[in-house]
This record gives sequence, structure tokens and C-alpha cells, in this order.
Amino acid sequence: MHEVLRSKKVSFFQLRLKKENFKKKIIIGKKIKKICEKFNVKFLVNDDVFLSKKLNIDGCHLGQKDMNILEARKFIGNKIIGITCHNSIKLVKNAIKNKASYLAIGAFNTSKTKKVKFKASINLLKKVRKMTKTPIVAIGGINSDNYKKLLLNKANFLAISGYIWNNKKLKPIEAIKNLK
Repeated sequence: MHEVLRSKKVSFFQLRLKKENFKKKIIIGKKIKKICEKFNVKFLVNDDVFLSKKLNIDGCHLGQKDMNILEARKFIGNKIIGITCHNSIKLVKNAIKNKASYLAIGAFNTSKTKKVKFKASINLLKKVRKMTKTPIVAIGGINSDNYKKLLLNKANFLAISGYIWNNKKLKPIEAIKNLK
């Protein structure tokens, strides 16, 4: 699961369940939807346009191996669809052309959540920011020691998972509070 943070506030919650079956994802998704609605947080699911539609939530996040954004748009309509662009200007341009709601760029750091195959730089972040007004979500190994640099270089949002959910020293709420 991912939380996307912006200035002390959870703006989006992304459900990322790679190993659960569809039925179990629906059960979990319905519970999270209620919590997100209560706190006015946008709720997205990772990789699964069908689950997004079934739960009638705010949208989904698509990786490069998931459903094409144009097909997804036909299926879920004018909902939020974010696209993983790794560290590729070509993927960024394609996502912009296809009217992605946001661009996920990274990994900016090593991560325990998933193996880093694509390393992104601050220079890439600056370059993408000059190309588009589409919101940018920085991903990959983000924590209380490295997040400010990404915000200072115009990332709109930060996708933070391991630091919040797998932190051996801090509970999730304490970890979030460390991100001032």
C-alpha cells in the first residue's frame, strides 16, 4: 500500500495488493474506501482498472505493463489515471500526450518495497517540470531524510510506502508526522 503525501497531508491513498485475489481486494477496498471518504482522501488502486471500476473509486495507477491508458479511460471514464514513467522522457511525453492525470517518476532512491530497476535524478525531475504542468509524483525510497529535496525541485506529490508501513522505529502516524 502507498500513501502519497503533500505538506503534512495525505492527499491520495493507493491500494497496492499484488498477492490477493480479486474478491479479497474488493473486501479490503470497500473498507479503505469508507476511510478515504471520511477523511476526504482520493482513493486509487494500483494496476487494476477493473477493481477501480467495481469499487467506484477515484481512479487507478497504471504501470507500463498494465492496461493502456486509452483503454483504461474508455473503461473508467474521467477518473484519475496515473502513469509510471520510470526515468524516461519518452514515457513522460507519451503519458502527457495521452492525458495522464499524473506522472510517476522514479525511483529516486533505493527502496525495500520493490527492486529498483530505473534510477531517476533531480535533473530529470527539473526537465519534466519544464515540459508540463501535469502533476509529478516522485517515487522510490522516500523518507524523512530525502523528501524535501524532491519537493524543492517541484515534485507535486511524494509516493511513500516503506517508510510509513515497514518502519521498524516508527508507527505509521509517527512516520507521517516526521514529514513536515
